[in-house]
Amino acid sequence: MTDRPLRLGFPVKVMGRPGLKSNDTRRWRQDPHLKTSLEYVDAILDYMVEVGIDMYRMSSDLAPYATHPDMPQFHAMVAESDAELAALGRKARGLDMRLSFHPSQFVLLNSPDAGLTAKSIWDLASQAEMLDRMGMGPEGVLVTHVGGVYDDREASRARWIEGYNQCPDHVRRRLVLENDDIRFSAADVLWIHDRCGVPLIFDYQHFWCLNPEGLALRPTLERFVRSWPQGVRPKIHFSSPRTELREIKRKVTDKERAALKAAAPAKGGALTKGVVKATSRFKTVLLPPIWTGHADFTNPFEFATFMRTAEGLDFDVMLEAKTKDLSLLKLRGDLLRYAPDVAARFGVDPGDASELAEAEEMLDEGVETDEAPDEDDRLASAGA
Repeated sequence: MTDRPLRLGFPVKVMGRPGLKSNDTRRWRQDPHLKTSLEYVDAILDYMVEVGIDMYRMSSDLAPYATHPDMPQFHAMVAESDAELAALGRKARGLDMRLSFHPSQFVLLNSPDAGLTAKSIWDLASQAEMLDRMGMGPEGVLVTHVGGVYDDREASRARWIEGYNQCPDHVRRRLVLENDDIRFSAADVLWIHDRCGVPLIFDYQHFWCLNPEGLALRPTLERFVRSWPQGVRPKIHFSSPRTELREIKRKVTDKERAALKAAAPAKGGALTKGVVKATSRFKTVLLPPIWTGHADFTNPFEFATFMRTAEGLDFDVMLEAKTKDLSLLKLRGDLLRYAPDVAARFGVDPGDASELAEAEEMLDEGVETDEAPDEDDRLASAGA
């Protein structure tokens, strides 16, 4: 492990530079290919150099249809892209960038269905092969979750170990296991680690959402950090919870419409955005937040408090805010302003103030948005 500053990273979608794609999203009839995705990632690395970011999670769909069981015409694309993977890997290593994957919520090593487990291992093997062909070191990992409970938590934990043991060596060298927010807690993944040695990813928000054992933060974090091999810097996930009201569209029922026509006073009705009339077909209901949801930006005070709690521990941090790289750019400036001791751990010092001010000006001008859900949205909606 080097004494280099800690890294901050973001997943998949770039929001600070319009037009940068994370992977080839063409449908199968248009012959999408990993080589096209790698051109997109190459452009993302150039952007990261410009803004000073050195950790990135690549799309789990980087090699489209590469493991689709009914489309053998795509199965050789990883091998076909050997030269391009090697070139991208050289570039990333030369820039000291840390790259990783987070396979989709459909990758389940603990499924009772042996066929699904086998398909999941194939998916993992394909992504591990890409990292191998890129020549990425042991910091280039595949992050996964335990999976489903299937009505028996203990059996499901044990079955994950069975699936892990079925994985080929090149997968086990890169696979790391993350605690989640609704199914398998930090204590659960520690139990698994103690029995098979898989390194662990500590997810801060998930820890607070699911900790029935009442584990303390600092000792638990220490155990996660120690789970990594000697000389390999661990990484963790950090996100702040959404706090704003959720807007949900619902149909106005016949009973509600009749009450509105009669001008009946509302009794304990849901809070709505705007006035609902008797002629309205839909209403927008305002509901409290769900604490498992990721906030748009990272709360700098929460982050600084956590990092001070983690003083003396070395790990890189993948930020899982919904605004991706924009959250990272804003957090660096916030840390320099509010917690310079924490900023220094990430290599941010007062000499960077003018550069960070430029990033804040860009944010203040506004950015284009893409309403399409990204991979983190899909993982969250699946309870990952």
